[in-house]
Amino acid sequence: MADVVLFDLFGVIARQQSPSGRQSLAATAGVADRMVAAFWETYWRLRPPYDRGQVTGSEYWGRVAADLGATFDSDRIAGLIAADVASWSAVDHDMVTLVEQMAAAGRRVALLSNIPEELARHYEQHHRWLRHFDVVAFSCRIGHTKPEPDAYRWCGQALRVAPGRTLFIDDRVENIRAAEDIGMRTHLFVDCVQARRAIDAELDTAPRG
Repeated sequence: MADVVLFDLFGVIARQQSPSGRQSLAATAGVADRMVAAFWETYWRLRPPYDRGQVTGSEYWGRVAADLGATFDSDRIAGLIAADVASWSAVDHDMVTLVEQMAAAGRRVALLSNIPEELARHYEQHHRWLRHFDVVAFSCRIGHTKPEPDAYRWCGQALRVAPGRTLFIDDRVENIRAAEDIGMRTHLFVDCVQARRAIDAELDTAPRG
């Protein structure tokens, strides 16, 4: 059985980028239609150092511009940071309720997310439900991103819980496999209903007949 549930943020408690958010971000970058695919390839390829807190938002977007053979001035970079944050800002209210219910029942919950500093600050400022987590492991603060093993180990050390007593919930197979490799129990997220069932089974809270 698990003693703590370690949640992913984006794709589990928060939504993935919406199509409208992606369009707004590409438009803010001034990307021509023929360059949209290259823009997103660069966006993700250069993202890990930003998520680890190794570069600032301005540095990250400067690197994206250079890789695309473009130049972003300070105003455009500020707009890109704002549009990027907005594109990741929607949450799944059913999952927020689940976290709140677990905390109210005295269950230990924690959070592990690949997230840059500007977006982390946005969530801290706008989402009071973060206070329910025993540990909030933002990649930009701990210096490790999933699926790096040290991201999971950092959480285990902060929680003082063995991997085998931790249930990790994420929507990405590579992150689930990495957690399993260090001995964590896992659930591949599909929706809130299935997540609740998996948690009930692992925490032995399901009703008995």
